[in-house]
Amino acid sequence: ISQTVRRYLLYDINTVTWLRRTHNILGVFIGSLPQSPQQNVFLGLPLELQPEEATLLVEKGLAFIVDDFQTHKKAIRSPPLGMANYRATARKEALATAKAVVKHKQLKTQEVLQRLKVRQATPGPDKTVDKDEHDETIFDTPQETSSEPTSSSVIPYSSTPTTSYPPIPTPSEQFSLPLPEVSAASYALFKHLHASGYFMSPGLRFGCQFSVYPGDPLRFHSHFLAMGHDWDEEIDILDLIGGGRLGTGVKKGWLIGGAVKNSDNNEKHDATSEHGQFEAGRKPEDFHVRTFCIEWGGM
Repeated sequence: ISQTVRRYLLYDINTVTWLRRTHNILGVFIGSLPQSPQQNVFLGLPLELQPEEATLLVEKGLAFIVDDFQTHKKAIRSPPLGMANYRATARKEALATAKAVVKHKQLKTQEVLQRLKVRQATPGPDKTVDKDEHDETIFDTPQETSSEPTSSSVIPYSSTPTTSYPPIPTPSEQFSLPLPEVSAASYALFKHLHASGYFMSPGLRFGCQFSVYPGDPLRFHSHFLAMGHDWDEEIDILDLIGGGRLGTGVKKGWLIGGAVKNSDNNEKHDATSEHGQFEAGRKPEDFHVRTFCIEWGGM
């Protein structure tokens, strides 16, 4: 996972699809095309992960976090040994692509010219063409010869790799950065729902922390709007009413949840530091999380 100014990014489409298919990790695409940088409907790579998603992947041993800026800076100052070979291979592939495009254009041109010849040689319904004139119409037009494009006559397509590793060697896990700072309340709820098989995306559009889906969002609408709270946290009654009405209005349930307080030693069952942040090294998978769903019923 590449960290850039407290944002956690993935650039490899194979990694993105694997995480979505196997581990229910969605993230948010934030990349746009250079031709239309202001459009925000169809976005692409890179994929930005929520801090809770990045923390979960690191906890499970599926990923580690690297400083993207420092890694690229070091690679630029001392290029790896295989960089020259990588560039030569990339140029060869770009040249082959450019040749294929030129050849395709030549074939299309020949097809158009052939259709024009046939059209000129075919007499209309009221018109008769004598054999000599017919032969002259066909053979007077010079035949186009297809020539294989040469390397000197073709400009290679510029190719920008979508991933950094390669060409840059994959960083060692020993240089992994610490876990993201996440709220213990939201992370406990996120991990509980994720372990139950749900998909979660940011819930900003509905005024909550997570939009919760029973399956892939490409196939399902979200069922819940989730908010994480500490077990002994006071919740304003207006927030409960507003959340319940909002959820019912958009055909979803307003879901609140948190880690249960331990009645034996009066300590929290979440990995919380004294500042309310998730504490690295503590595993909350055994901690009990309870959830409640609120729906609005009017007279």
